[in-house]
Amino acid sequence: MPATTSRPERHRGFLSRWSLRLAAALAAMVLLTSGVGHAMVDSVAGAVRRVDPFQGLRERPDAGRGLNILLIGTDSREGLTEEQRRGYHVGDVGCHCADAVMLLHLSESRDRMTVVSLPRDTYAQLPAHDLVLSKGHHEGHADKLNAALSHGGPPLMVRTVESLTGLRVDHYLEVDFASFVRAVDEVGGVEVCTAEPLKDERAGLDIPAGRTMLDGVGALSYVRARHLDGGSDVHRLERQQEFLAAFLDRAINDRVLLNPARLGGTVDALVDSVAADPDFGAEEMLELASLMRDFDPANTEFAAVPVADDAREVEGLGSTIIWDRPESDRLFDALRSDEPPPAPTDAGPAAAPPQERDEAYC
Repeated sequence: MPATTSRPERHRGFLSRWSLRLAAALAAMVLLTSGVGHAMVDSVAGAVRRVDPFQGLRERPDAGRGLNILLIGTDSREGLTEEQRRGYHVGDVGCHCADAVMLLHLSESRDRMTVVSLPRDTYAQLPAHDLVLSKGHHEGHADKLNAALSHGGPPLMVRTVESLTGLRVDHYLEVDFASFVRAVDEVGGVEVCTAEPLKDERAGLDIPAGRTMLDGVGALSYVRARHLDGGSDVHRLERQQEFLAAFLDRAINDRVLLNPARLGGTVDALVDSVAADPDFGAEEMLELASLMRDFDPANTEFAAVPVADDAREVEGLGSTIIWDRPESDRLFDALRSDEPPPAPTDAGPAAAPPQERDEAYC
């Protein structure tokens, strides 16, 4: 009988392959755009919308080693016409909730990068806060992680993530998924590969098995779809990570980054969708770019928060995700000490997708 590979091992291998592709794409992007120069980066930094995610924050975790960047994907409908909302399948009312939450850790020596996805349905205790979308004040209460952004804006999101992880957030980046549509169209669409048909009527997603070229609207449906894989938020995070790597792959392989006219359009589209903290300026962008130039893809990886229960029903909140505290503490303790993520000791729900996907399928 041929030897078999356990599900957790296959899953880690799957994420590792995408990590290598993403790292290679980021490194290539930096190299190809390095000739653009400081002037363009200065212009981009000046056009980015600024938010202050650290306003009023006290009793924060001690700074560990390395640099932590909180990356938030939002489902904001701001600025969309009624026709666009229908076409994007995003509905009429946006909550400005966090549709994706990722923590990017850059090692102190700047030779290793780890991206940790934090499930948006994570059960969390939100600290006391003033409401940003209406007048009023909330005492601390239980809610899902994604609600922190709509309740108290970026400062509450940073406080909640720092409380959950024990890590200090150094920089904050927010990406509006709806605005990301134009960036996908600027690169001519992005190809994804699926082992079986994917259909989610609420998100407007309906693609066959195999290779599919997604335009901006299709890409938005792909990254936002929640009613696939049994509605698992964990597997949705995987699709978002895969798509990010595929987007960068497309931009590089189609030589978008070598064409000044097309590069300008792509950068403009991305800038329209991004907000950042005031200290994430041109110098910081250039520093990160120069650091990425020397990254070894073997030292870049995605990590998933270990999960004890991926469908815990909580009254008033619905289905929530409960972290495996001992295992998640091991993960974040390692990052605080600037060490690589530890190998999981147990395959919880996050480590065993219901369907194994294989890049060789396409």
